[in-house]
Amino acid sequence: MIEARELTKRYGRAAAATTAVDALSFTVRPGRVTGFLGPNGAGKSTTLRLVLGLHEPTSGTVTVDGVRFRDRPRGLRHVGALLDANEVHGGRTGRAHLNALARSNRIPYRRVEQVLAEVGLADAAKRRIGGYSLGMKQRLGIATALLGDPPVLLFDEPLNGLDPEGVKWVRGLFRRLAAEGRTVFVSSHLMSEMEHTADDLVVIGRGALIAAESLADFAARATGAAVTVRTPDAAALTPLLAAEGATVRADGELLTVTGLPAPRIGELAFDHQVRLHELATHTPSLEEAFMELTAGSVEYAMGDAR
Repeated sequence: MIEARELTKRYGRAAAATTAVDALSFTVRPGRVTGFLGPNGAGKSTTLRLVLGLHEPTSGTVTVDGVRFRDRPRGLRHVGALLDANEVHGGRTGRAHLNALARSNRIPYRRVEQVLAEVGLADAAKRRIGGYSLGMKQRLGIATALLGDPPVLLFDEPLNGLDPEGVKWVRGLFRRLAAEGRTVFVSSHLMSEMEHTADDLVVIGRGALIAAESLADFAARATGAAVTVRTPDAAALTPLLAAEGATVRADGELLTVTGLPAPRIGELAFDHQVRLHELATHTPSLEEAFMELTAGSVEYAMGDAR
């Protein structure tokens, strides 16, 4: 489990200081895949580095299973992490890279061969990393995270450079790791993948917490939920819906209704003998919810094209 309490990181001095992480509190629980989301510049990478002790917090705390990560000997046995797939020595082979990490963490060398096979790099283990594609480096980074068979795993944009088969494999890997009772914390900008993979979300903007809740609860907070109604009796149905407090946008036989659930719309149509050809609920996607709920926290907004 990962616990952050009032975690804060500032760079610079006094009035000129920049706050990258602002009094951030959240819990990442075992047995779940937790997505870590936020606009560019929100402080996600800084937060992950604070978890791993690569940066020292200005104030507040972050622990892994109750202990600061930097206080743990043989860290790869406790936490596995992929932060940047390119931060490897290009002159080493994939096997040599993992062997060095295994030795420093007292991990048996047979484990190196196991993770190379698991990530699909067994045939490329003797090749120098400098000749790897980005997707292969991502797989090597995932192998590094898995090397110590740790209970807690952190991944920063792990899908970059992966082909569709690789994306599907990673999705299954995360679900399996969580099913084994591990804590899986994944930062990603790919909303569609988080929608298919994550159980919970931690969402930040400008370094501050926006939400820490289940994916379903986060999506439900968006205001884009609507019901699509197709009827040849639109003129008769519209005032009935409006009388119930609904907002109706009409386009011929197609009505878009907000403020009234589909079952109630169906009951009104039945009671007043209004024919319906279609009745469907549109639930906001994770991307729609994310865009709406983080709109005020975007650090770098795109300007209008001229």
